[in-house]
Amino acid sequence: MQLSTPIYIIEEQKLRRNLQLIADVARQADVEIILAFKAFALWKTFPIFREYINSTTASSLSEARLALEEFGAKAHTFSPAYTDNEIEEIIRCSSHLTFNSLSQYERYHERVGDRASIGLRVNPEYSEVGTLLYNPCAPGTRFGVTADKLPDTLPADIEGFHCHCHCESGADVLERTLVHIEQNFSKWFPQLKWLNLGGGHLMTRKDYDVPHLINILKGLHQRYPWLHIILEPGSAFAWQTGPLVSHVVDIVEDKGIRTAILDVSFTCHMPDCLEMPYNPDVRGAEHVDDSELAPKNSAFVYRLGGNSCLSGDFMSSWQFDHELQVGEEVIFEDMIHYTTVKTCMFNGITHPALGMLHNDGNLEILRQFSYEDYRNRMD
Repeated sequence: MQLSTPIYIIEEQKLRRNLQLIADVARQADVEIILAFKAFALWKTFPIFREYINSTTASSLSEARLALEEFGAKAHTFSPAYTDNEIEEIIRCSSHLTFNSLSQYERYHERVGDRASIGLRVNPEYSEVGTLLYNPCAPGTRFGVTADKLPDTLPADIEGFHCHCHCESGADVLERTLVHIEQNFSKWFPQLKWLNLGGGHLMTRKDYDVPHLINILKGLHQRYPWLHIILEPGSAFAWQTGPLVSHVVDIVEDKGIRTAILDVSFTCHMPDCLEMPYNPDVRGAEHVDDSELAPKNSAFVYRLGGNSCLSGDFMSSWQFDHELQVGEEVIFEDMIHYTTVKTCMFNGITHPALGMLHNDGNLEILRQFSYEDYRNRMD
């Protein structure tokens, strides 16, 4: 399938594969697993999601409205800080509402009343997330309340704890993290109805130990049978569900380094590659460390450069098995989670279309972007 313009393509078959696995884990472990919009919010796919899950999680008014108005169910909402001008609408759109601090709880809990189940985010002061940008428990974090700040008896309307410590983590990480969560907070569990273990549980990754996850969650149930356990992964739902298709628009060279300039941008369309950072998989190419650019067949080694004016809008180098040509497709694998929600229109760069490859082989264009989309962001 040759495509003339850049496009994200989500593949229905792969999406359903992930959804089925997640639904099976939820059933076998007797937990609730919900979709975190911060990683994936392509609402035209929600009818498929509704076949497998019942709820979503939001971190803003817009996400809470998306949950209610497009997914069709109130959100499990957490925000680092609610505001006076949004709190009423957020409450209206939420089934669960978690406060990040005791001061936020004091400010708004009476307005929530019995319209949503109130929770408090807690910080176990333990996380194995290596990249500080993504570590919610790093020293000085703005997320959650530590155990030493909690009263022995919680306010009567706090029904749950929310704890987020992971990022694309395995079941073994959850097992070790639970030790700290229970050591710090289990004395309050008898006062609660639910425990939300947050996101970052990458159960759809090939090497993830799914049976171990199920056993961990079953053990948690045995220790605290009254607690409703919630997980809210984002990446796991859309993991390996489709690529970003780009095209070579020019090839330039400087100091012996050849760069294939593409019709997409890393800073605009693949920001996690620069933020994490990580080198994405490119179909038909092998990543090459920049310190080893000599070798195998240097004629086919290219940096990949975005088409924005940001100097750093490029990634290191890949080796192809042929000489790249202008107009040729360069396909970035696994570019659905986080990319489609974090893209921007910096520099007015043309935004890739959004498409869905259905099981019958039909590619449906869900959305194409235009100058008006860029212009309207400036209104």
